[in-house]
Amino acid sequence: MSRAQLLLSAYAALSAVALVFYGWDKHRARTQGRRVPEVRLHALALLGGFPGAFLGMHVFRHKTRQLRFHVVILLAAVLHVGAWLAAS
Repeated sequence: MSRAQLLLSAYAALSAVALVFYGWDKHRARTQGRRVPEVRLHALALLGGFPGAFLGMHVFRHKTRQLRFHVVILLAAVLHVGAWLAAS
């Protein structure tokens, strides 16, 4: 497996985890259960799960009114794309 394939697999895995966490947090918000800390949702996006975080926000209609979530996801995407461009 090449380095690029390994990195893409990591992005896919982190995105899947972020998507699940957004869905779980939305479920817990509706049922008044223990929530996923916002810092964990931000960390997943910043570590590379920003596609899943973005998708989770819109699929579950969760955290869409909070500007800081949009900013963190956009920042994560810009940082990761910039890193890919700088490395190539």
